[in-house]
Amino acid sequence: MSDRVTAADPLSAAPANPAAPHVDAGDAGYRKDLKSRHVNMIAIGGAIGTGLFLGAGGRMSQAGPSLFIAYAVCGVFAFLVVRALGELVLYRPSSGAFVSYAREFMGEKGAYTAGWLYFLNWSTTAVADITAAATYAHFWAMFSDVPQWILALIALAVVLAANLISVKYFGEMEFWFAIVKVGALVVFMLIGIFLIVTSHDIGGHTPGLATVSDNGGIFPSGVMPMLLLIQGVVFAYASVELCGVAAGETENPEKIMPKAINSIMWRVGLFYVGSVILLALLLPYTAYSGDQSPFVTVFDKLGVPGAAGVMNLVVLTAALSSLNSGLYSTGRILRSMSLAGSAPRFTGVMNKGGVPYGGILLTAGFGVLGVGLNYFMPDDAFELVLNFASIGIIGTWAMIMVCSLLFWRRAQEGRVTRPGYNLPWAPYTQIVTLGFLGSVLVLMWMDGGVGRTTVACLPLIAAALVGGWFLVRRRVRTTAAAGRG
Repeated sequence: MSDRVTAADPLSAAPANPAAPHVDAGDAGYRKDLKSRHVNMIAIGGAIGTGLFLGAGGRMSQAGPSLFIAYAVCGVFAFLVVRALGELVLYRPSSGAFVSYAREFMGEKGAYTAGWLYFLNWSTTAVADITAAATYAHFWAMFSDVPQWILALIALAVVLAANLISVKYFGEMEFWFAIVKVGALVVFMLIGIFLIVTSHDIGGHTPGLATVSDNGGIFPSGVMPMLLLIQGVVFAYASVELCGVAAGETENPEKIMPKAINSIMWRVGLFYVGSVILLALLLPYTAYSGDQSPFVTVFDKLGVPGAAGVMNLVVLTAALSSLNSGLYSTGRILRSMSLAGSAPRFTGVMNKGGVPYGGILLTAGFGVLGVGLNYFMPDDAFELVLNFASIGIIGTWAMIMVCSLLFWRRAQEGRVTRPGYNLPWAPYTQIVTLGFLGSVLVLMWMDGGVGRTTVACLPLIAAALVGGWFLVRRRVRTTAAAGRG
C-alpha cells in the first residue's frame, strides 16, 4: 500500500528522507499569484471578522467588560495554532494545508476527518456570514423592507462570482476588505481614545473608568458568564488558519509566512482586546446588544451624522470578507481530498484560471441552505450555525495540533527536519492547546440551550464521519494504488 494509507502509524513507517518530503497530488495546477501584500492582509482579515464586528455586542451585554479576558485567552491559543501550522507550511507549503499534513502523518483517515471537519466549519460559517450581512443591510432604511433571505442570497452571489474568476481576484478582494477593516478599527480606536480623554458625552453618558466601576465592575455578572462565552469567542478567530491554506499559491512562502503569522499576535492584542476595552469604557455594557454591531451602537449614540452608517458598511465588509475566505479555503481543501478519493470527484475540478470551482460551489450550496434558514428562522439563524461552526473550528484546530505533535515526534526520531521557524515549547504547547480545546466543549455543554444541543450532536457527527469513510474508502485505496502505479 502507498505511504498515504500506511502513514497512519507514524512509528512503523520507514524513515522519511528530509530532502524528499511528502508530495500531495492536490498541489498541482495552482498559480502562484498571491503576493506578500495579499498574504499579509489575508492574515489580518483572518484575525478580524464577523466574530468581533457583530458578535462582540451580544457577548458584551452578557459578560460585561470581562469579555476582553476571553478574547485575550482565545487569542493566545489561536496564535499557537497558526504558529504550529506555520511550522508545517515552511516544512512543506501545500494548498491542502492541514489536510495534506494529516495525510502525511496520520494517513487518509486523518486527512478525511480533518477535511470534513473543516468543511463543517466553513459551510456553517458561510451561513453565519450571509446572515450577518443581511442583518447589517437592514440597518439602512432602503433595505429594511427587503426580506432577510433575499439579502443573504445577494451577498452569497456577489462573493461567489468573485471567487470563481481567479485566485488573483480573491487576493485583491481580500486585500481591500482587510484594508477597510483595519482602517475602520484604527479610526474607531483613535476616536474612542479621544472621547475618553476628553470625557465627551456619548448619548447622555460620560465615558471613562467610571463606566466600568459604576456598572458592576469587570465581572458584573460573575466569572462564569465570561467563561461560558469562550466557545463563542473561539468563532471570532476561525479564519486565522487561512494564511496556511494560501501558502500553496504564494510566492516565496518561506519569507512571507513567518512575518504574516508573527504579526497576528500583536494584531489580536491591539484590535480585539483593545477594541473590547474601549467599548467597555465608552458605554455601559447594558447599552450593547446582539442585534447591532457594538461599533455602530457607539457611533449611533454619538450622534455624528452618517458615522453609524459608515461603520455599518465596514462591518458588512467584514462579513463578506469572511465569506470570501471560506469559499476560497474550502475549495482548496476539498480539491486535495477529491484527488485522494475522499471527497466527491467534481470538487477536484479546476477552471482555466486555476480555481477549484467544484469545491467552492459545494460550499456555496450549503450557503443556499442558509438562505432557506434565514427564510424560516431569521431571528435564530446566526446563533444556531455559530455553535456548529465552533465544533468545526475546534476539530480543525485539534487536527492541526495533532499533526504538529506527530511532526515533532518524527523530528525527534530524525525522520524529518524542523524548520528554523517553529512552534516553541513543543510538545507541551500542543498538549496544553488540545486541553484548552477540550475544555471549550465542556463549557459549551455547561452553557445549556443551543450549545448543549450542539455538543449532544457530536455522536451524530462522528457517526456521519464513520459512515462517510466506509463509503469512500474503496475509492481512496483505488486512488492510492493508481498513484503507486
